[in-house]
Amino acid sequence: MEFRQLQYAVQIAQERNFSRAAEKLHIAQPSLSQQLSKLEKEIGVLLFQRTTNSVELTHAGEVFVDRAQKIMDAMEQLKSEMSDISQTKKGKVVIGTMPITGSHILPHVLPQFHLRYPEINLMLVEDTSTSNLERMTAQGKNDLCLLSLPLTDASLTYEPIVEEEILLAVPSQHPLAHQATHARRKLQEVAMEELREEPFILLKRGQGFRQITLDLCKKAGFTPNVVFESSNIETVQSLVAAGMGVALVPSFIATAPRSEFVPVYVPLAGRPARTLVIAYREGRYMSNAAEAFMQTLKDTVAARFGSRARVSE
Repeated sequence: MEFRQLQYAVQIAQERNFSRAAEKLHIAQPSLSQQLSKLEKEIGVLLFQRTTNSVELTHAGEVFVDRAQKIMDAMEQLKSEMSDISQTKKGKVVIGTMPITGSHILPHVLPQFHLRYPEINLMLVEDTSTSNLERMTAQGKNDLCLLSLPLTDASLTYEPIVEEEILLAVPSQHPLAHQATHARRKLQEVAMEELREEPFILLKRGQGFRQITLDLCKKAGFTPNVVFESSNIETVQSLVAAGMGVALVPSFIATAPRSEFVPVYVPLAGRPARTLVIAYREGRYMSNAAEAFMQTLKDTVAARFGSRARVSE
């Protein structure tokens, strides 16, 4: 049974006339009759009662045409849906993200994406472990993933999104904080070497920003004295504000503390930054929906944060 034979049967039923049906189908009448006879022989039932002046459906024909019409409708719906997907009207994108990064970037991106592509479903996968997110992305469980460089999985490739400045968070009573208290005074940068004796509050193991902190300390020639660890960057900032130590924080987070305990943010010498990227498995098919999300992410971040996020001076 061929799909065109379903079309032929439905058209004959609608026209109740072989000549008119053949004309609408743009085929010769003998060919139409031959195809119908072939179909009836294949399925073993008579679909139409043919007389000199009319063509009438048999009971089997009524059942057949009803089902055939539904199949044709479903096929048209399928074509429309595939066309919508190919034109980026529908689809699904699974996005991996660290809670820290996602909570400060995605609220700006997702509303814009929904306005542009309301029929595309976005699914967020959050994990506090950078290695877990990389692994899920490499396995194809995430279409895209918001991460920071460096990536450790060689199967992943990426596109840079924005460079985010890294700031020093200190308690308000800390000697380094006074230089940030004068609104009209340009903030003085603090060298990492000056923090050698400071107690540090770090994110827990497995989180990418913890490694960034350790690397900056190592580059400055010391290993930080870690007094507290937390899986939540807001908790880290609150502990700093409470006088328990100092910490390095991304500038996006520093601009929007969610606690009554607010530390003072001071720029570091050399203005170090982390590079946020959108990562995906190299060679993986990129759907139009995923491409659309990536472009919306780039556009929104560029418009809101610029190419490099820095603390105000």
